[in-house]
Amino acid sequence: MSQLVDTANRKALHALLLQLNVDTKPLWGKMTPQQMIEHLIENVQYANGTLIPTCDRPEDVAYKAKQLSIYTDVQIPKNLFLGPLPDEYCYADLQTAIEQLMTDLQIFDQYFKTPGTTAIHGGFGPMDYNEWVIWHSKHFTHHLKQFGLLEG
Repeated sequence: MSQLVDTANRKALHALLLQLNVDTKPLWGKMTPQQMIEHLIENVQYANGTLIPTCDRPEDVAYKAKQLSIYTDVQIPKNLFLGPLPDEYCYADLQTAIEQLMTDLQIFDQYFKTPGTTAIHGGFGPMDYNEWVIWHSKHFTHHLKQFGLLEG
């Protein structure tokens, strides 16, 4: 598998994200840079207790999906379509969205300080801190490749 971005190395991650500008074109897909960052914010907020997720899959199906997605080298496919893109941004500009993402990652770390804490992933069910770190690394890597910030 190709190298995953280390989402725990916040300084390096922040530096990568700051290479984006509003005119950065994706190598695939229809997202704008700000839509991508806001998408990552939402995903992190489900993992940090800010948003309350549900998993509508049967437990055995979610478990199998988690095993495949977290514990193997499988990558998120290009052009995966999970629904329409929002018409409006949640944040005033790209820089503000990037800073919010970095804040939400700090909240994520704090949320999991209590041993045994889990957060629900919409497709995989309950996940602990380490599982979320793996998922975030794969998910961020996917989108950083999408915008040419990582080789891939």
